[in-house]
Amino acid sequence: MKAGSRQVHVWYLFHSGFAIKTPGRLFIFDYFPQTTDYRSSGLDSGEINPLEIKDLDVFVFCSHEHYDHFSPVIFEWRKHIKNIHYVLSHEIKISQEMKDLKNVLRIKPGHSCKFAGLDITALASTDAGSAFLVEDDGLTIFHAGDLNWWHWEGEPESDNIAMALEYKKQIDLLKGRDIDLAFIPLDPRLEEHYLLGLDYFMRTVGCRIAFPMHFGEDYSVFLKFKDDSRADEYRDNVVQISHRGQKFSFQL
Repeated sequence: MKAGSRQVHVWYLFHSGFAIKTPGRLFIFDYFPQTTDYRSSGLDSGEINPLEIKDLDVFVFCSHEHYDHFSPVIFEWRKHIKNIHYVLSHEIKISQEMKDLKNVLRIKPGHSCKFAGLDITALASTDAGSAFLVEDDGLTIFHAGDLNWWHWEGEPESDNIAMALEYKKQIDLLKGRDIDLAFIPLDPRLEEHYLLGLDYFMRTVGCRIAFPMHFGEDYSVFLKFKDDSRADEYRDNVVQISHRGQKFSFQL
């Protein structure tokens, strides 16, 4: 499919959670539910209602098992969604029954494979688990999970230097890739260092559209980003998010 001929919808769910709908599939990354009652929810509220998406070809990705990136509720969706597939970072604990299912892929960083029509590559996180590069019929998606340039004030300088080197090593693996959608942490808790990861990614790899994530409910990070001169060269390629359930549409 040629660039510009495919309509893609993206919903911001919460934190690092996003849903991406293409003409053929629905991708869900790092779902972190805020309600236990899916019956009154839906994508436009930032929640997943399996009844709303039961007729779609659904792919659920989990980058690692931290509570704010992974919820076992995703396995309950099998009761309602006929065509559902799971892509899990290898360390996420699941039952033997789940391990034996053909619609479940557990992948380690550094590995690439074909799965249910997708080309998937896992990168190593600088925190826990994996980041995912997903290619589907000419559309390329990168979800970083907790792969970020985590520079914390008060940490030993040697640790921050090692973190920078490891982050750059992983992002450099993406050089030359033509990425359409990228989801990259922009965490305000890092204070003046909040932009390091996104900045390095945009300057080294780049993408058509970048979605910041991992900011929780602190939307003030976008006001900070708007006035940050370091982002002048790529600011127009970065989406500004204002609320859960916010929907974006593109031709890609």
